[in-house]
Amino acid sequence: MVLLNKIYTRGGDKGQTSLTNGERTFKDSLRVSCYGTVDELNSSVGIARLHTSKMDILDKMLARIQNDLFDLGCDISMPFGTKHEKTALRIIAPMIQRLENEIDLLNEDLEPLNSFVLPGGSPASAYLHLSRTICRRAERLAISASKTEEINPEAIKYLNRLSDLFFVMSRSSNDKGASDVLWVPGLNYDKE
Repeated sequence: MVLLNKIYTRGGDKGQTSLTNGERTFKDSLRVSCYGTVDELNSSVGIARLHTSKMDILDKMLARIQNDLFDLGCDISMPFGTKHEKTALRIIAPMIQRLENEIDLLNEDLEPLNSFVLPGGSPASAYLHLSRTICRRAERLAISASKTEEINPEAIKYLNRLSDLFFVMSRSSNDKGASDVLWVPGLNYDKE
């Protein structure tokens, strides 16, 4: 159980922070940047949920995802091979499968796409697009970190699939795609 009775520790005043296993690292390391972006993603999901409270299925999915994102941050923050490995929270394949099942479920009712979708439409859709793009950034950071440090491959897969789910959710919250804002290539070019 986590006990937070003191919010500031001064431990990070010189630009370092502790990973989950107690190891110290710089705050601008790729690992810390990645789980910090996952935290930012979780905050954006919280904003999206302000607009999905009446969309029961989406809101329940997002509530579970918010909890998963804390698990994901713990996973990325815990290097492999430490004495804490047996108790480490790790993203596992069934979590990715659940995302795929939810994508398939929501996608069944969507209007087919014949253009790229611009972020917008309903407030829920706009914020879900924001979550999608933050998720893609977290994924890119996880991939970059994995080039020099061992990052759980399932965590990277989870981020990849989660961004797809946010895309489908954004369309679902736009009247199942009927109110999507579509990209019109070259719409504003001055042809003269």
